Amino acid sequence: MSQALENKAAIVTGGAGGVAKGVAAAFVKAGASVLIVDRDEEMGRATEAELREFGTVQFMAMDLADHAELPRIVDTAVAAFGKLDILVNAAQASRQKMFMEQTREDANIAFDTGFWPTFILMQAAQPHLVKSRGSIINFGSGAGYAAQPTQASYAAAKEAIRAISRVACHEWGPEGVRVNVLCPFANSPGVKAWAEHFPEAYESQLSKVPLRRIGDCEQDIGAAAVFLASDAAAYVTGQTLMVDGGGTRIG
Repeated sequence: MSQALENKAAIVTGGAGGVAKGVAAAFVKAGASVLIVDRDEEMGRATEAELREFGTVQFMAMDLADHAELPRIVDTAVAAFGKLDILVNAAQASRQKMFMEQTREDANIAFDTGFWPTFILMQAAQPHLVKSRGSIINFGSGAGYAAQPTQASYAAAKEAIRAISRVACHEWGPEGVRVNVLCPFANSPGVKAWAEHFPEAYESQLSKVPLRRIGDCEQDIGAAAVFLASDAAAYVTGQTLMVDGGGTRIG
């Protein structure tokens, strides 16, 4: 991958594994300095060591549900890299249950690990992104469009993220800050677990993908994130990009 993000500094939440690791790997290989944030310290350190072969990467252990501590993530990135150009909010936890089995606790898990960290980190990062005329990439999900069974709380949190992304696009655009949403369908651990526990729903979803394959976390999703974060997308903001092989067609 070309050095499309050379001299840029980025934060990637949830970057120890899965889709977010794919994004972090693509960013590092594209020339960015990356702060990976994850609560799994063992996996995070392993990812940090793996990606250091390709460039500058640092790991920070953090439970994103500890909302009062989240601004430290931005402070750490700026202290390490001298600035912040890119914020990627990819971390998310959820419980897969049919709607009538969902509880308030289930909804709180989805919002406490996904929506609120995205909200708080956007606010904390904004002054630095104004200085760098930077970019935010928030992770949504086709679950909000497709209304997939068992994903009520997850879909609700992801659609809430899309809503605040559109508002921030309008408010921060005049200051040069771009905000986009990326909705992936990739072979992440979460998708693998979904396929294992709900194989019929997974196969049904895969059959609707015109490209007839599931995306690769780095080569497909990471590459799309590099584009959105790069100067090649300097006139792209307020958009939801479905990186799912055509499985969700909007317009």
